[in-house]
Amino acid sequence: MSTRRRTPARRPRGLAAPLVLTLFLTAVLIPFLSLLLASLQPAGTPLTGFALPDGIHLENFVHAWSAAGFGTLLRSSAVIALAVVPAAVACATLAGYALATMDVPGGGKLYGYVLLGLAIPTEVTVIPLYYDLRALGLTNTVPGLALAEIAAFMPFGVFWMRAHFATVPRSLIEAARLDGASSWTTLWRVLMPSSRPAVTTLGVLYFVWSWNQFLLPLILIQDPAGRTAPTGLGYFTGQYDVDVPLLAAATLIVIAPVVLVYLFFQRHFINGVLSGALKG
Repeated sequence: MSTRRRTPARRPRGLAAPLVLTLFLTAVLIPFLSLLLASLQPAGTPLTGFALPDGIHLENFVHAWSAAGFGTLLRSSAVIALAVVPAAVACATLAGYALATMDVPGGGKLYGYVLLGLAIPTEVTVIPLYYDLRALGLTNTVPGLALAEIAAFMPFGVFWMRAHFATVPRSLIEAARLDGASSWTTLWRVLMPSSRPAVTTLGVLYFVWSWNQFLLPLILIQDPAGRTAPTGLGYFTGQYDVDVPLLAAATLIVIAPVVLVYLFFQRHFINGVLSGALKG
């Protein structure tokens, strides 16, 4: 009687990763495809699911652009993003560098205090923030909204950059100091060339968060001329809540800059995320 053992069938491990990626890709693309198909339908068409458009009706984008005034809204969002992103990235980089490489007095407690910002939702602070900025005369102004967003984004930025600089070999920093390099020279000429993926990733995230910010502009900017694209889309939705094709066109107009920025910095963004994952 044969006593040979049967070898267990090998599992197709090579198919697991492509299958998971395909599922995630499908979950991401389906909403965009739904919006695109809806925006190409005739205006006023009732939609209940996926439906191929009867022709391409690009007039929805023209109507949405003029009715909502997206020219002014997109310009306001761009001005705020340009005011927020460089300043927030610079502050987060400097703070992360100091907390990771310098013996800052009380640095551990200070870092723990900064991380508390990750646990406090914006909804809790927006009303006191409004009264504080109103007392300073900074409501309905770009500087007031920019300062609020920079403060809201700072905890994650400090956490991100500190984690990055903490992985830099101490010998590299010590060698630069032995050569007479100042802290600024060490950061700018020694560490920053290899930190570009991390900084770029943080900048892209800050741009996406600033562009998509809804609650802070809604509360701090009462002037209709200073509204951002997401808040303008919110008012536009209230006016055309039954016209799904028009709303889909307006939504695509608002998210288009975010998609373009991500596609432009895609390689740096992925490198920064993978670098942080591998070092972590």
